[in-house]
Amino acid sequence: MFIRITLGFLCGLGWAAAAWGAGSEAVGGGPLPLLLVSFDGFRADYLQRFPMPNLKLLYSQGVLVEQLTNVFITKTFPNHYSLVTGLYAESHGILSSSMYDPVTDKNFSTSHDTDPFWWNQAEPLWITALDSGYQTAAVMWPGADVTIGNRTATHFFPYDPAMTFRERLGNVTGWMAGNGTGSGVMFAALYWEEPDRTGHIYGPDDTTAMAKALKEVDDNIGLLMTELKRAGLWGRVNVLVTSDHGMAQCSDQRLIRLDNCLHPDNYTLVDLTPVAALIPKRDPDAVFSLLSKCHPHMTAYLKNTIPDRLHYRNNKLIQPILLVADEGWTIVQRGDRLPRLGDHGYDNALPSMHPFLAAAGPSFRQGYRATELQSVDIYPLMCHLLAVHPRPNNGTLAHSRCMLSESSCMEVPMIVGLVIGVLLLLATITALFRLMKPRQPLLSRPFQRLQLEDDDDDDDPLLE
Repeated sequence: MFIRITLGFLCGLGWAAAAWGAGSEAVGGGPLPLLLVSFDGFRADYLQRFPMPNLKLLYSQGVLVEQLTNVFITKTFPNHYSLVTGLYAESHGILSSSMYDPVTDKNFSTSHDTDPFWWNQAEPLWITALDSGYQTAAVMWPGADVTIGNRTATHFFPYDPAMTFRERLGNVTGWMAGNGTGSGVMFAALYWEEPDRTGHIYGPDDTTAMAKALKEVDDNIGLLMTELKRAGLWGRVNVLVTSDHGMAQCSDQRLIRLDNCLHPDNYTLVDLTPVAALIPKRDPDAVFSLLSKCHPHMTAYLKNTIPDRLHYRNNKLIQPILLVADEGWTIVQRGDRLPRLGDHGYDNALPSMHPFLAAAGPSFRQGYRATELQSVDIYPLMCHLLAVHPRPNNGTLAHSRCMLSESSCMEVPMIVGLVIGVLLLLATITALFRLMKPRQPLLSRPFQRLQLEDDDDDDDPLLE
């Protein structure tokens, strides 16, 4: 019986552990508005290196994910589109800051980026949420002013570096509050270009310059909370503050010159540094052979040999040859000029490329911290918060569910520790139970001699 009780208890414990991981699907009162804010180029370890009192105040009331593993290549446009689609770059099609389609002879760049041709392989959340009857907004987010699937967000602004953060935020909070026109915006995405701009100019190792830029970022986060409170939105909206990528320090001693390896007449350059994409003009095998031996700090890939973990192979716009520099190295065609002291785009496994995520609002747990998360997992989380049916994506809500207040979530090590503790307790109780059980006395019997049966054969005399 005791064994049956123990097994029943453990089965119940296993069921409870599964229930803790499952969480609840509904938030009382229906979905709340959601604001997504990106501070471009905010490297995860800036949180430890620089004082960020307002950001810490925000995530102390909610959630902090210390590192996001973003998508390759770790540049602004691919990663911002991944945040709002939940897709790897090979799936959403915004592969880099510079692209070329040989079929249509079209070129893409950050200053020539509004052609829907490039963006229509995926649908961002500000479009998807329209199907739920929501108003949406996209303020200077990459793709914000592009007609995607013949639609745009309800409100949007194209990128304008002259517009201050206060002006951008003022428009967003006004739209979310409804400005006296009834229901407000349910989903808004807001972009700010620091500390990326400062990181490129001075490099992330310049403590003085980065401290100044990050103080401005932290002041803007303080302004964000203040404006939400002034508009009566604080405590009534969910807020995600994140970034797209990190930043690595570069130097002019770490230049990789393509002209030292082959003449530029042999290829057409599509993208450059720290990931270069090119199209061979003649003898592709010979071009690749020369590039693969070009520099010990640069790896050359044919398209079909790009590692699976990068999720950067299955798209027609990925060029035949890809060159990837090691962290901190810069690919140039010629000369000794370093384009910038800080850069990104490197392998997304590098900690220097990782951003962070902070979240606050009624739907999030308070004081919860997680070590890591995939950036593609943010999209299904946002869809869940808005009760929007997600489009096909590469993320999963299972990885972020523990962030939600609706989930009584326990970490796996804690569950394992609890199970082991219970087993030890039960083993101890079992041992004590056996020790305390009264012993039965042995029954005494009177002494008896061993009686041998008579046998006539035994009476025969001994032979002499």
